[in-house]
Amino acid sequence: MTTRSKPARARRVPAVAVVLAGGAGTRFWPASTSARPKQLLPLVSDDVMLADTVARVATLVGRERVLVVTSASLRAAVTRALPGVPRRNVLAEPERKDTAAAIAWATLEVEKRFGATVMVVLPSDHVIHPVAAFQAALRSAIAQAAAAPCLYTFGIAPTHPATGYGYIELGARLELKSALEHHAVARFVEKPAQARAQQMLASGSFLWNSGMFVWSTATIKDELARFLPAHLDTLTPAVRGRGGATALRRAFAKLPAISIDKAVMEHTDRARCLTAPFSWADVGSFPALAPFLPKDTHANAHRGRVAAHAAHDNVVWCADRDELVALLGVEGLVVVRSGKRTLVMPAARAEELKSLVASLDDTER
Repeated sequence: MTTRSKPARARRVPAVAVVLAGGAGTRFWPASTSARPKQLLPLVSDDVMLADTVARVATLVGRERVLVVTSASLRAAVTRALPGVPRRNVLAEPERKDTAAAIAWATLEVEKRFGATVMVVLPSDHVIHPVAAFQAALRSAIAQAAAAPCLYTFGIAPTHPATGYGYIELGARLELKSALEHHAVARFVEKPAQARAQQMLASGSFLWNSGMFVWSTATIKDELARFLPAHLDTLTPAVRGRGGATALRRAFAKLPAISIDKAVMEHTDRARCLTAPFSWADVGSFPALAPFLPKDTHANAHRGRVAAHAAHDNVVWCADRDELVALLGVEGLVVVRSGKRTLVMPAARAEELKSLVASLDDTER
């Protein structure tokens, strides 16, 4: 059984962490539903992915300096999943408008509550080990973001020509007092076709874009003002005024949906990349869980109990760890049990799950 690694005590750093937890992905149905999406599932440990994410960063900045941005429909569930985080630190978006809106709003809230500072922005559903190496990378990026007007992302050494990730082309290596590799960013490439991904992997000058960022509130506000001024112009009065939830709802209704990558990172000349000294996985489907789950003697990865006869290389995930799944003469399958719903599919066709879920009615979803 895989358990969450306990972060060692770490010296606090002057930063605030913003965790983005508003996703409603369907790639983990039937375990994932609109009321309990991926970040609220214990996919690879005994705790939910959001709690694992907060635990990794909270020892560095303090739980009182962790803000979580989620949807209004998930606020209660997120609050329950994070008993150590102050309730007022769970920010509920009136509607989903992608990551640029979430980050712009969070930036204004950070400055309102904590003053000008450095922000760490993290997705809520990554698997990262070891925690000590992750925190060392954050410390290094935080120090640089406090000293210079730059926007940091963390690059992951690619292991295969993935077409579902964005890529970072590395520019010149920066001569800094750091044991870690810091580079200028030459450009971002969003989810390339297979042939292009193979070329980039072969060149050795591209890393996967992890979607984690570090910057000062002043710098990200400058770049939003350059490339997405309407977001700040619309959100600032709602945050600083007295209109409360009504003003925020009206402000969000006016914003276009766009990601921070497309709105800012692909255009800025201030982007930097720190090569990650830790292992990272954006587990985007049930087959991707296999490396993080225990395996039986026939390479069947499982959460829950498995009885296998002439069956191998399957992935079994049960919401109830005491549930038994029996496999006979099958290979390369994904079997998921959650409540009254069961999913059986070839692992190779996991990308088609979205189409299946879209064909279900609301109750079945």
